[in-house]
Amino acid sequence: MDDKKPEPGRRSLRALDALNVVLADVRDGLGPYLAIYLALKHWDASKIGMAMSAMGIASVIAQTPAGALIDRTRRKQAWMVAASAVTALGAIAMVRMPTLPVILGAQATIGVASAIFAPAIAAVSLGLVGHARMSRRTGRNEAFNHAGNVIAAVLAGLIGDHIAYEGIFYLLAAMCAASIVATLMIRRDEIDDDLARGGEAGDSDQDHDPRIVPILDLAKDRRILIFAASIVLFHFANAAMLPLVGQKMTAGKSDGVAGYMSACIIAAQLVMVPVAVASSRLADSWGRRPTFLVGFLVLPVRGLLYTLTDDPRWLVAIQLLDGIGAGIFGVVGVLVIADLTRGTGRFNWMQGALATATGIGASASQLLTGEIDLRFGFNAGFSALSAIAAVALVFFGLAMPETRPSDKVAHDGLADPIDLQLSPART
Repeated sequence: MDDKKPEPGRRSLRALDALNVVLADVRDGLGPYLAIYLALKHWDASKIGMAMSAMGIASVIAQTPAGALIDRTRRKQAWMVAASAVTALGAIAMVRMPTLPVILGAQATIGVASAIFAPAIAAVSLGLVGHARMSRRTGRNEAFNHAGNVIAAVLAGLIGDHIAYEGIFYLLAAMCAASIVATLMIRRDEIDDDLARGGEAGDSDQDHDPRIVPILDLAKDRRILIFAASIVLFHFANAAMLPLVGQKMTAGKSDGVAGYMSACIIAAQLVMVPVAVASSRLADSWGRRPTFLVGFLVLPVRGLLYTLTDDPRWLVAIQLLDGIGAGIFGVVGVLVIADLTRGTGRFNWMQGALATATGIGASASQLLTGEIDLRFGFNAGFSALSAIAAVALVFFGLAMPETRPSDKVAHDGLADPIDLQLSPART
């Protein structure tokens, strides 16, 4: 651990585990389930694209301010509680009044709230464990997050197919309530706010502002600009794939549609759990860049494979590849940002700014694919996304340098393999 950072207590670490599980269904809102719900309500593909992009557009606007807020505030948990409450209210509003204005308004509100979660979780994690164990903690966070996605998808499939599809919206609200409880279980006095913003332990106290590097200085770092462009392309290619798969699988069907979508999500998430754990180790041993390249590589392959079949079973099998790409991205993306911002006090601001960039890519992906689908069909949409993914792969491979600190030994001298076991901690 960092020299000045005491080891956190078991209660806080276990609460952070639980928070990652229950936030799995909260951070991304209703996602493709909303697309299917609106299709069942006989919305056309263009309106569904508008509804799906509303959350992304709102997130784009909110992400950078949210990251800056998390850097500055000492009340990170309070902001997560507020964001969870807003998300729950939005989910209930959509199912109670499924009109275009309400859907768009609720999606936008949830998008603003969701901007809080990613930087807050990363900040709390870094503030609890410090830089030395951040790779391990990030892998653990993502593993529990993906496990939570599996649980949520199973529940959503059962509720949607055997009780009522609207029940999926109430499931999201229940997960929000659980996330509030888990958030409040983390001990505030164990979070080092200097570490949490990407500084060093003890950089400031309650009477002095921390050292924070000017934003324009960060903009001069060529690596940050290349990384931002790379992840925009990645999300442009990736964001619309799963909703498009859902629409392709359920076209002309009215029964079992929630089960199909849950199967896609579960397939990917089951792969993401071990991939997230392995990625945190490989990012230290191989390096960030080669590990990330694997994630970029599977995306164009996945998109092209979707064009080859209409069989739901094969479509679910192909979705396994998403587990590799997303599992790597969730871990290594955070580590690259931590590398690029260490000592700047801008860790969470940078997360927000890059999340804004990815949100632009994701929202554009939803809008573009909705129009292509409407005019030319599903396979044309998948082909377009695959082409963008190929561009992302080539650009990242040629332009992005390694960001791992040159003096870094695996886990800062910790040779034990990554797993889901915690080292003994004080209580």
